[in-house]
Amino acid sequence: MKRIASFQIDHTKLKRGVYVSRKDTLGNATVTTFDIRMKEPNNEPALSSAAAHAIEHLAATFLRNHSEYGQKIVYFGPMGCMTGFYLLLGSDHESEEIVPLLRQLFRFMADFEGKIPGASPVECGNCTFMDLAKAKHEADKYLREVLTDIQNENLTYPA
Repeated sequence: MKRIASFQIDHTKLKRGVYVSRKDTLGNATVTTFDIRMKEPNNEPALSSAAAHAIEHLAATFLRNHSEYGQKIVYFGPMGCMTGFYLLLGSDHESEEIVPLLRQLFRFMADFEGKIPGASPVECGNCTFMDLAKAKHEADKYLREVLTDIQNENLTYPA
């Protein structure tokens, strides 16, 4: 079988950041997939599943309600390796363009207080499996250490 594109990225050189993972054409539409890499692969502990679940709920709610990007959101969800998330946006985008959106998102999550949206048995298949405190910690850490003063090496996949 042909190796898929995401397995062709050298994860030993990959830093935390925001990367265009791929661009797909569906009919006349383009969908841009972003790699929101919160953890340096194989060099730091992965996100806990409970924190990732809370981040998923918070991010999906924030993004789908965003005044500018809400109608462009196709998907937001965790990577299987638990080192980050995939964000799929309708139309053609570059990493630099969405950094302001991600700063807003991660500030929202870092500061979030209250009940996690969609965290009830009616709305979620595993509603008790969330860790809001850890999600807030991870969001704040990524915002401070990566997004606040993001560098080109954190916006372009390593060669």
